[in-house]
Amino acid sequence: MTTTTSAVPDPAARFIADAHDAGCPPDQVQNLIRAGIMLQTRQLAASTAARLCDQPAGPTAIGYGGARGGGKSHWLLAQVGADDCQRLPGLKCLLLRKVAKSNLESIEDLRLCVLHSLPHTFNASRGILAFPNGSRIIIRHYQHESEIDAFLGLEYDLIAIDEATTLTARKYLDVRTCLRTSKSNWRPRIYSTTNPGGVGHEWYRQTFIVPFERRSESDTRFIPARVHDNKFTNSEYQAILGSCTGWQKQAWLEGNWQIAAGQFFNTFRHDVHVIDHFDDRSAVEWFAAMDYGYTHYTVVLLGCRDANDNLFVVDEHAERLWVPQRHVQAIKAMLQRHQLLAGNPRAQILGEAMKVRMRHDPPHSWRLSRFVAGGDLFTRQADGATIASIYSDLGVTVRPANANRVEGWAAILHRLGDPDAGIKPTLFIHQRCQRLLGCLPFLQHNPDHPADVLKTNPNEEGLGGDDAADTLRYLLSTKVPQCRAVRLRGL
Repeated sequence: MTTTTSAVPDPAARFIADAHDAGCPPDQVQNLIRAGIMLQTRQLAASTAARLCDQPAGPTAIGYGGARGGGKSHWLLAQVGADDCQRLPGLKCLLLRKVAKSNLESIEDLRLCVLHSLPHTFNASRGILAFPNGSRIIIRHYQHESEIDAFLGLEYDLIAIDEATTLTARKYLDVRTCLRTSKSNWRPRIYSTTNPGGVGHEWYRQTFIVPFERRSESDTRFIPARVHDNKFTNSEYQAILGSCTGWQKQAWLEGNWQIAAGQFFNTFRHDVHVIDHFDDRSAVEWFAAMDYGYTHYTVVLLGCRDANDNLFVVDEHAERLWVPQRHVQAIKAMLQRHQLLAGNPRAQILGEAMKVRMRHDPPHSWRLSRFVAGGDLFTRQADGATIASIYSDLGVTVRPANANRVEGWAAILHRLGDPDAGIKPTLFIHQRCQRLLGCLPFLQHNPDHPADVLKTNPNEEGLGGDDAADTLRYLLSTKVPQCRAVRLRGL
């Protein structure tokens, strides 16, 4: 009697098949095999994205991140050292790592694990990892962002950042200015790995995650990582992540980018508070609020209340570097989208009390129960005029909002409810309000004043900032008597 056993698949053959399925080019696969590196499925997807940077219209920034324990640091060194540095002699790469107590030891452990079969030298005191073909990786650790300035201005063909959300948006842009090359056969690129949370959470989300989720990636590619993607992560570590609670569990185990560490509005739930449809006819009162800026955003939110006292933020105008005339045109166009023109056949959406007043309004006038704005609009300039008076001359009259920050944030928290505890929300935001939705869930507690939000400003590219959230607190916390209706002259 003959006993047969099933053949055990050759690991190299299995790796080659997986790499082929992921889209890795043959020479990349050979480079990895030569180095004794067999990446896992998600890591192969990241390496495939890295090779897209070779194409003239391909990306220049690759992001790989999500949950902890997904093998991100392993992939980063493997891609740079075993693939990029091997195929192009003389490549000069920068590897940035945030200083921690064990970082110097961990980079040595990582080097021995990833590059053990690849000829190279490592000068620990200088932080230079060199290969026989002249390519090298310059490893730099930093504790404070200011330390990075010491090597800004140098030229690197490739930059790799481990834990990119430990950097602010400003410093990330500073680092990118070092990304240039004189090599005609190489496109400069930047790789980054990270987890949700940290000081750079919001700019990273806007730069990589939002285009990925919207399937609108052009200069960037993002590959999500989960702890379950790494078959070498021990089950005990997964259990530790699973035992976390709140934002830590969502960020570190699930790789959820819709949260942030220390978030102020921790009861905000995208699937509960964000709506994709609203029937204007259900509104019984309309109102608006503005937060004025020039280098910052000018944000106007249009809100309404239904018969059950639910509040809906249904539209948004948000632009920067605009003069008031352009803002006024956009504000009136926004109001017109919701048919808030007096005399319109659908004027009943304004409610019975307002219809009585509207009978006496001239044609082509706008009516809101209130239109309030932050204090910047009412600050007198050198000539004694205010920005509010300029808007008034253009047909938009606003009144001062309640500027008490603590009251405003409390009003938002109250309206958000607590869906996880069964407390129903009474605030809903339409998905078209992207500026508001892009900041509200990620605002942080002010460590010096826990009842207040930590103020943030947009960077030079307009990413980040809390202008839309300020507008929302004006909208919710300012109460104006119904008789003080606001008139906006027509177009």
